[in-house]
Amino acid sequence: MFDVKSVSLDWAGRKLTLETGRLARQADGAVFATWGETALLATAVYAKEAKPGQDFFPLTVNYQEKYFASGRIPGGYFKREGRPTERETLLSRLIDRPIRPLFVDGFKNEVQVIITVLSWDNENESDILAMVAASAALTISGVPFLGPIGASRIGWIDGKPMLNPTIEQMKTSDLDLVVAGTANAIMMVESEVKELTEEQMLQALNMAHKGMQPVIDAIIELAEKAGKEPFEFAPADNSELKQKIVGLVGPRLGGAYKITNKAERYAAVGALRDEAKAALVKSDANPDGADANVFKEVFKDVESDVVRTRIVKEKGRIDDRPVDKVRPITAEVGFLPRTHGSALFTRGETQAVVVATLGTAEDEQFIDALSGTTKERFLLHYNFPPYSVGETGRMGGAGRREIGHGKLAWRAMKAVLPSAEQFPYTVRLVSEITESNGSSSMATVCGSSLALMDAGVPIAAPVAGVAMGLILEDYGFEVLTDILGDEDHLGDMDFKVAGTEKGITSLQMDIKVAGITEEIMKVALERAHTGRMHILGEMNKALNAPRESVGANAPRIVQINIPVDKIRDVIGTGGKVIREIVEKTGAKINVEDDGTVKVASANADSIEAAVKWIKSLTSEPEVGQIYEGKVVKVMEFGAFVNFFGAKDGLVHVSQLARERVEKPGDVVKEGDTVKVKLLGFDDRGKVRLSMKVVDQATGADLSAELGDEAEDKGPRRDRGDRGDRGPRRDRGERREKREASGD
Repeated sequence: MFDVKSVSLDWAGRKLTLETGRLARQADGAVFATWGETALLATAVYAKEAKPGQDFFPLTVNYQEKYFASGRIPGGYFKREGRPTERETLLSRLIDRPIRPLFVDGFKNEVQVIITVLSWDNENESDILAMVAASAALTISGVPFLGPIGASRIGWIDGKPMLNPTIEQMKTSDLDLVVAGTANAIMMVESEVKELTEEQMLQALNMAHKGMQPVIDAIIELAEKAGKEPFEFAPADNSELKQKIVGLVGPRLGGAYKITNKAERYAAVGALRDEAKAALVKSDANPDGADANVFKEVFKDVESDVVRTRIVKEKGRIDDRPVDKVRPITAEVGFLPRTHGSALFTRGETQAVVVATLGTAEDEQFIDALSGTTKERFLLHYNFPPYSVGETGRMGGAGRREIGHGKLAWRAMKAVLPSAEQFPYTVRLVSEITESNGSSSMATVCGSSLALMDAGVPIAAPVAGVAMGLILEDYGFEVLTDILGDEDHLGDMDFKVAGTEKGITSLQMDIKVAGITEEIMKVALERAHTGRMHILGEMNKALNAPRESVGANAPRIVQINIPVDKIRDVIGTGGKVIREIVEKTGAKINVEDDGTVKVASANADSIEAAVKWIKSLTSEPEVGQIYEGKVVKVMEFGAFVNFFGAKDGLVHVSQLARERVEKPGDVVKEGDTVKVKLLGFDDRGKVRLSMKVVDQATGADLSAELGDEAEDKGPRRDRGDRGDRGPRRDRGERREKREASGD
């Protein structure tokens, strides 16, 4: 019934299989891919004609994880998968980025790629397999796709790179590098790094590209077995229209792109566009003119040629900077009065307001995934409002771009964050892009580093980021440092590098052409390093190290550890005890399963009271120590003092004062605050305290000064007091009892 075609290979010690013909047979391309026991289905479907007036390439990639893949039921009220998670959104972007540039120029038919995770073995990550399967589905579908691509992951374990480590091996890795590329060049890079050098990163990139070649060969083999006939598509020849545009406005367009101010440049270019449009686009006066959408596309090609030629041949950039120079930088910290930490980072016409907020364990984010529910204590959110580019637009939730840029900055900062033991806070960063003209994600990295230091977060080192561009022509290439928005749109590469003085913490690359060579990659890394060092120097003028403590508006957190078997004493039945502590002290308390207790409050007295209370529940008072307590009851033989949480002890009348005391009530009253020394315990475990050996004003221990006078001889019994034995009987009573018993 099924005409199944498949290829298999041993890849990084596990069997990889790509199969088609059994599932989703009505899709243009469908590949069922397995790697170990991780399995997913990738499908590709494309429209056989473009929509009228379509002026962009409508490619959609949807990566989705089904909870049944790991034997789980979704959490929450609705027990089914809902809107895409952050991971699903990020992986959809990850797959989109390397395949989008490989569709034939001019192809504008709608294409949709859907990848569904069906089985997950908790050993092999699904992202690499998803990119491989999507590439295979497109390759066999017949769509005009100039692939295939392969993908691989590199870890840096025990001081050397490793191809496609397992999830367990990645736990000790200093690098999480994902690379996609064709047989000849790298197309996409995404990474999270623990301060590796440029040379080490280049070594890892080369291993990744070499390691994906067997997979590319396998996809080609599958296409030879099961590939469909190529879709007939010939891009329109618009060379005549292009020549007319160049002849009409070409020289003046070159002059417009020499205007350094963005708004003025846009106005000048827009005026030339309108002039050419009026002369060349179809209208009542010009019925033989060009289609408006075609004109728009061709005019953009002319713009691209003008900018690119000037950069490669004349080394002249839009804002007249040298190709390796960073725009002017201004950095400020602490400019928002009530926040825990804030920074304003401006580079040219790109600006980010970044705010750091410190919270407690209650503020950690719960993340539901195939691997189970986890908690995240570091959050970074990126917002890109339309006013940042001088436009109007719809305001709503975060889109794919916002999520992707925020995650890039998150990866860049994660390597320098302190451990939870060193800094037991939940940290949230929010980056508001208030101006944008290129590389707002790297401005977010720089602003995040400054905001964290302003908030007193003890990061290991400041982090800066820079975006590199590329102009690649047949007659040469040029790598640009700190690209403008136009250089990004009209260029061939967006190469972002973030890191400290010591090394790289994140690297991301997107390519619009069919890949770049090792030579170009090396030049880009070298110039990025130079740019990063310059930016770090400018940031250091504002703040070069974390503040010594958190700000006045931030909560204070004290972390203590208690025995695990004492946790129930702190929580109490139904949470009764911990609620009482919170209510009476005003502090927030979080108790972990390992006995870690975090006490937080903006008020130091609240923290001290809560910590003291918790310690009193989980530990014992020490003999010889001095405590402050409250008199809770006065008796004829002394006073009971509550001195250690819920613990009370007796200050015998002989220990109330240095002079003889006839009535304890003459010395203390209920409710008095006194200082006592723990002398010890009697044979029944009762606590014995002393006030006379403690200076009630200063709390100083007077035992040495008092000498023998301070010696505790224990409570004296009055003659009428027989303790627990009751009153003694008189002699007559005892004699009568003996006679009655016959003694």
